[in-house]
Amino acid sequence: MAAIDCGTNSIRLLVADLPDPSAGPTAPLVDLSRRMEIVRLGQGVDATGRLAPEAIERTRVALADYASEIKRLGAERVRMCATSASRDAENAAEFRAMVERTLGVPPEVVSGDEEARLSFTGAVRGLPTDAQSPYLVLDIGGGSTEFVVGTRDGGVDAAISMDIGCVRMTERHLHGDPPGLDEIAAAQADIAVAVDRALTAVPGRQAATLVGLAGSVTTVVAIAEGLTGYDPGRIHHARVSYERVAEVTAELLAMTREQRLAIPVMHPGRADVIGAGALVLRVAMERAGMADVIASEHDILDGIAWSLANANRR
Repeated sequence: MAAIDCGTNSIRLLVADLPDPSAGPTAPLVDLSRRMEIVRLGQGVDATGRLAPEAIERTRVALADYASEIKRLGAERVRMCATSASRDAENAAEFRAMVERTLGVPPEVVSGDEEARLSFTGAVRGLPTDAQSPYLVLDIGGGSTEFVVGTRDGGVDAAISMDIGCVRMTERHLHGDPPGLDEIAAAQADIAVAVDRALTAVPGRQAATLVGLAGSVTTVVAIAEGLTGYDPGRIHHARVSYERVAEVTAELLAMTREQRLAIPVMHPGRADVIGAGALVLRVAMERAGMADVIASEHDILDGIAWSLANANRR
């Protein structure tokens, strides 16, 4: 299977085989290729309501490269899901036409609810046995953040998508380099309102375990763990306390972009938005009363691939 997740900030590819049946019901997919490019598809969408031509072109270039990889590895089924920026844009039809020309299949502009369910499926499979249920899965994207509550056996109980992604919050509030205290306070207040609304809509405060997904979370965890290079094996299922998340968030918001770029685990395309992403994580942990977060490298991308696997079985 080949799965593509096209979000507001990044576009990612997973080509994978199903695990051997003897590996058990919680075995992960067998990765053949897992890639990520920062294309910033959602550049300016919050302000203009449209996808910028240069953003569509950056995405086309990355997608053409992915199409070659999919063909090389011989994937039998392909599914591409496009998320927040593509839902919001007035010119989404132009984007969809580009994808079909480049990839050969149309993108599915999934709803926030479907996005949340795919994220939950990818994140929960393979969690450590000491991660108690129910889970609150927090997927911090570029344009939106998904809050999903459920159990390993029962699946999703409730889900909601809120427009507080790291790109959107940066463009809306964090303009200084580094941002000023008033800018940070405005972003924090905006995030807190959305988080409280989400935690009212889904029973997040009753969850036993918080699972954090996507680049903002994994980057914060990598910094908190003191890694000298981005190591997915050490980040996946690492557990970090609220206090440490708060410390890292404060440090990131006090840095200039140049200083953030110098952090060994920082992807260059994430340096200008990581402060907002960390702030979403910190506020969500605080408002939900979570003492720690478990990071997962498996997320919506894995959920998309599993959806193809389940379709194959029917």
